[in-house]
Amino acid sequence: MMPTTTPARRRRHDLTRRSRPSRPRISLVIPALNEARNLAEVLPRLPPVHEAILVDGGSVDDTVAVARRLRPDIRVRRQTRRGKGNALAVGFADVTGDVVVMFDADGSADPREIPLFVDALVDGADFAKGSRFLSCGGSADITPTRRLGNAGLNRTANLLFGTSYTDLCYGYNAFWTDIVDILDLPDPALPPLTNGAMRWGDGFEVETMINCRIAAAGLRIVEVPSVELARIHGTSNLNALTDGCRVLRTLYAEAARARTLTRRVEGRTAPRLPEMGHSRPTDVVAS
Repeated sequence: MMPTTTPARRRRHDLTRRSRPSRPRISLVIPALNEARNLAEVLPRLPPVHEAILVDGGSVDDTVAVARRLRPDIRVRRQTRRGKGNALAVGFADVTGDVVVMFDADGSADPREIPLFVDALVDGADFAKGSRFLSCGGSADITPTRRLGNAGLNRTANLLFGTSYTDLCYGYNAFWTDIVDILDLPDPALPPLTNGAMRWGDGFEVETMINCRIAAAGLRIVEVPSVELARIHGTSNLNALTDGCRVLRTLYAEAARARTLTRRVEGRTAPRLPEMGHSRPTDVVAS
């Protein structure tokens, strides 16, 4: 599949790549909704970073108060619409660091793995994709049904986008801030839709959307082995059937979008597939 970026935009991106720092400033973007108990355990475990941005989805517990008490330097932003996608877009728009790390507030992401993602980026990746299914990866939460569904969705994504993803449905990822515009997420400043529906990209489909758009742009993707921990408190809202169907719809919708954008690219060139790689298992910090 051809990239959806124009040649001029790609040249600007290549120049930016050459100017990326070897010791990047790290920005954590942490979406949260009623995660006070989890944040009380997660925030003290975070390593020193350039900034941590908590994007609150309208919590009715002490999420914001706990975050500010445990980490006085944390920046708190309020979502402008509903959904995890909107939370991430709000956070991405506010970062000032060189690298963005998408970090869940429920305790499932191991903060000790953050340096592994950053190392993959410094070594040349544009996007570091966490994978529970590489050697030294794993999950304390995934069920056999979800594992089987994930495998099918991986195959579909790889056929549609020329990738070699091993774990499409995992949200622990990191990327250089200079590619935020390529994600083209819905503008946080846009008002909610009057009919009550969510804008495309505001919901949980955002993680699949990001994976698709990074691939369609022909950027270099490196998968990083990651161990998904169990959620500390509360229960997950995931549903294997409904969420799997949503991911599948997202894959086909994004493939259609990529084809449409490709037709608009000036000076049609030969297809450029994304560069995929995997970090060495020996790089993984034991959990």
